[in-house]
Amino acid sequence: MTTKLINSLNYMDTFSISAKFVTMIFRLNDQLIFPDPKLAGPDGLLAIGGDLSAGRLMLAYHEGIFPWYNDDTPILWYSPHERFVLFPDELKISSSMKRVLNSHRFRVTFDTCFADVIGACSAVPRKEQDGTWITADMKAAFINLHQLGHAHSIEVWQADELVGGMYGIVVGNVFCGESMFSKVSNASKTALISLLKTGKYKLLDCQVHTDHLESMGARMISRREYMAMLSAD
Repeated sequence: MTTKLINSLNYMDTFSISAKFVTMIFRLNDQLIFPDPKLAGPDGLLAIGGDLSAGRLMLAYHEGIFPWYNDDTPILWYSPHERFVLFPDELKISSSMKRVLNSHRFRVTFDTCFADVIGACSAVPRKEQDGTWITADMKAAFINLHQLGHAHSIEVWQADELVGGMYGIVVGNVFCGESMFSKVSNASKTALISLLKTGKYKLLDCQVHTDHLESMGARMISRREYMAMLSAD
């Protein structure tokens, strides 16, 4: 398969090629605009470039698009054709996890130390990753979104130590989860369950599949279903 970089969103008006042989990636400019998410490649990659300004990030999340890249790549924007999500009423809590919650070994807070949570998410080692996609620029951009009231964190404490948590972006009734961390067993699960138990959200967007989240009830839905949830009141 060939990958072709489209430098202008208007170029599509005069360019046509079989999608069976070419994946089109759009290069963003200074305009706050994204191509139609339906034009994303098989892996969900839609566009390259642009910036991490609050305006662009919130436009992206409202259109079902999110940034995902490393320090050694330009900003990459994704919109998967299917979305891995968790509906609160489909949440599965194991018997052992119920015992953990009932033991009150953890204390949960909301939005008390967003910068610490995103910092821990970027620093805690993960078996399936060699590094982190939460770059210094990403951290600064999301801290800015938090200060503007768009990004939120859930913190899990054991005594006075921050041992787990997660953060994400809120779009209407959808919580777009970005990352979570756990320094002790079950801390990140506690954060996720506590978020869904607030009753504030109709959907947790997990973005991409993990066995861990599937065991808790997450499943794939189509982009069409996901966009309908984003636009719902």
